[in-house]
Amino acid sequence: MSTESGRSSWLSAWRIYTRAQTLRMFFLGFASGLPLLLVLGTLSFWLREAGVELSTIGMVTWVGLAYGFKWAWAPLVDRLKLPILTAYFGRRRAWLLFSQLSVTICLVAMGLTDPQQNLMLMIVFTTLTAFFSATQDIALDAYRIESAQLSEQAALAAMYQTGYRLAMIWAGAGALALAAFFTSTDSQYDPLAWQWAYMVMASSMVVGLVTVLLSPEPTREVSRHTTDLTVTRLQHCKQAHPDWPERKTRLAVWFYEAACLPFIDFFTRYHWHAAVILALVATYRISDVVMGVMANPFYQDLGFSKEEVAAVSKVFGVVMTLLGAFIGGMISTRLGVMKTLFLGGLLSAITNLLFSWLATQGHHLPYLMITVSADNLAAGIASVAFLAYLAGLTNTAYTATQYALFSSVMLLLPKFLAGFSGFVVESIGYSLFFVSTALIGVPVLVLVAWAAYLEHRRNINGVDDSSD
Repeated sequence: MSTESGRSSWLSAWRIYTRAQTLRMFFLGFASGLPLLLVLGTLSFWLREAGVELSTIGMVTWVGLAYGFKWAWAPLVDRLKLPILTAYFGRRRAWLLFSQLSVTICLVAMGLTDPQQNLMLMIVFTTLTAFFSATQDIALDAYRIESAQLSEQAALAAMYQTGYRLAMIWAGAGALALAAFFTSTDSQYDPLAWQWAYMVMASSMVVGLVTVLLSPEPTREVSRHTTDLTVTRLQHCKQAHPDWPERKTRLAVWFYEAACLPFIDFFTRYHWHAAVILALVATYRISDVVMGVMANPFYQDLGFSKEEVAAVSKVFGVVMTLLGAFIGGMISTRLGVMKTLFLGGLLSAITNLLFSWLATQGHHLPYLMITVSADNLAAGIASVAFLAYLAGLTNTAYTATQYALFSSVMLLLPKFLAGFSGFVVESIGYSLFFVSTALIGVPVLVLVAWAAYLEHRRNINGVDDSSD
């Protein structure tokens, strides 16, 4: 009887992927992932083919910083009502439609611009594309979090990542293939081919637009306590500044609640526990990110060809990442986010040891397949669990702002430390380097266990203020 009950529970966990709110995240994830390479990797290929200097191309990639600083304008996405759109579609869908339409227009503008003739104009359109793409991510993260309960967040994240990664393949390999197909001259550079490629990419954004139009606005549950506090702040502001006009008073309170309260709220809710949580957020992906920087140079130094690496990473890597994401979503639904978070962190550290083992084996394609497959499977499990954990930290009164802050913090320290990875490899070699990346994942497991313990204590004490 217990075996049948267990099978039924796991089957129910898998069924979450057939629900409407889960399926729509696949298409929204596709729209979110599409612009990224079109302003970074694919664009770099186009610029180099157009004869742009490498130093300039490197500086153009700074537009990617928009994704790291999206927390700066996330309060506007949280609180600002867009004229007409918000009234018809609701706050989250209005921002999604606005950002997606803006990305589409900017991609068309990029396609119509020849970097050989007007590089500065291309940079302007690229910057705008990155900005509106990051804005779409802010709105979409909030939409995902507010569309389902915490127990379902990992499954939504799994579908989101599936669409996101497929979009990156389409915007990367797909865009290059289209540019090659439309090339009609014997010269090395044909701007018309790139124009057609980017027009096709821009038209692909219709996937996200149609999905938003067919999707419901999520129910944004803000407690009565939060609403009452706004009224109280207005009264206090009027008393403190009786000479201010009504509009100025409301604007001051609005700015305080939009720009300051999301951060104050987090520390008010968690008190000193916030230090543990932020430490976990800042370090959870540290093992993967630091190791990943040296992965491609490692493959090359072992003698693997570009074709071998591309085949393994694009085929086995992508498939195993998506499989890991689905497994992670299912486990989170069945066993909970914190247990899955611990499992993902443990597997991420252990699979780094496989790279150390591979370093002792030399050029061996089957071993490379095993290592990359295991690493990507672990990364898929860890990623969806981590996204679900971040979703659980947000207050639905400030979803977009708080999630944008968390998603920015999670890469700052790992990216910084990754910059020193080359020096470490030169000093101790690949094998010990990969061992060290596994070891720096151990403190992360301690933080996960500590955070889980603190969360358990909060639940026992009846603390539930996620929407205050």
